[in-house]
Amino acid sequence: MVRKSENQRSCSQMILRINPYLMLDGNAREAIQFYEKALNAKVIGIQTFGEMPQNPEFSLPAEARDRIAHALLKIGESDLMISDTFPGQPTQKGNHVTICITTNDPRTTKNIYEALQEGGQVGMPLQETFWSPAYGIVTDKFGVTFHITTESGS
Repeated sequence: MVRKSENQRSCSQMILRINPYLMLDGNAREAIQFYEKALNAKVIGIQTFGEMPQNPEFSLPAEARDRIAHALLKIGESDLMISDTFPGQPTQKGNHVTICITTNDPRTTKNIYEALQEGGQVGMPLQETFWSPAYGIVTDKFGVTFHITTESGS
């Protein structure tokens, strides 16, 4: 019999959701329209890079403004997240499907982030963003990329 460690029990109790996350290269809007028709998906929200709060230290390239920064679709009882990569960010078939883990506690987000980065690679350091008190991207040692986020207001 395998026993769960205290850390495993606390992390699993605070994870709210795990969702597939599609990372596309400039054709996220087309994919959203396709899934609306093919899967009867309902668009919950779409935000482009141009609609995000501007960072005074980083000017947004014109070719990024209309790309999808984040979209949430509801398909039956499941959520599907979709975004475009930032212009110039490499993408290839096989690495464009990631998993988003949502927690309700920044400490849990940090624990999961640190556990997944063991033997893996950091894509985006864990940090506060305008939508989350703790968000980061890490690819684990098996090549699976995770977006780990804490719900706002947590």
